[in-house]
Amino acid sequence: MKKLSIVALLVTLVFSLQAQDSTDKKRLSKTEKKEAKRQHINTMIRQAEEGVLVYSKQSIFGLQLRTNGYGGFYEFGKMKTNRKTNIYRLDITEIKHPKEEKLPSGGAFFGNPYIYGKRNYFYQVTIGFGQQYILGQKGNKNGVAISAVYSAGLAIGLLRPYYVEVIDPNTNESRTIKYSKEDSLLFLGNSIVGGGGFGKGWGEMKIKPGAFAKTGLRFDYGRFNEVVSGLEIGVSVEMYGSKIPIMLRQPKDKSLFFQGYISLLFGKRK
Repeated sequence: MKKLSIVALLVTLVFSLQAQDSTDKKRLSKTEKKEAKRQHINTMIRQAEEGVLVYSKQSIFGLQLRTNGYGGFYEFGKMKTNRKTNIYRLDITEIKHPKEEKLPSGGAFFGNPYIYGKRNYFYQVTIGFGQQYILGQKGNKNGVAISAVYSAGLAIGLLRPYYVEVIDPNTNESRTIKYSKEDSLLFLGNSIVGGGGFGKGWGEMKIKPGAFAKTGLRFDYGRFNEVVSGLEIGVSVEMYGSKIPIMLRQPKDKSLFFQGYISLLFGKRK
């Protein structure tokens, strides 16, 4: 019995030592993790004070003017290295034909301005993947970080028919029409009194699939890393599988659109 008691005591002692060792390791592991986190935060603060862009994620909204239209976009980015960020971007834009000219309403007091010979509005929704690569850090809080951005992906073109209001000479009544072979003389004649209004044609849109590529330079002049403030200047190209009819009585419809753009950026990082 005495020997069994001694064995039991030794077993209990061994298990107790193992449990204590495991507890000590867990405590040490938690301490090490806290210390690593504290050092990482201090490093990020020091880099921010030195003008280095440091973050894990960023969300950016942008308003852009293009050489052939206008639009806006949303971009989500995840930083992979100190200089490289993977970006996912959604753009919604409108392309206008260079020959578009807005004319005043032909009505006496009421009516919408209209564009003579316009057949369709043309909108684009582009969804792409790309990267942002930092070329130069800010250097200080009042500096400017310069990055190269590039992306490519799917372009979805949306054609919305353009309507005008006319006076039908046969009935002397007002009609709102889009271009068709039957109404071509009215659509392009002298009976137009105004545009058809913003609410026309949304349920008649046609889809034109295509692809796009975009590249530019981004200038981030925000004082704090948590806030995105900047400009982006670049070029983009969109190609569709068929011709895009925007205007009538023009030499040639295009399927390839090349444009320059400038964007105002705002957003946040964390």
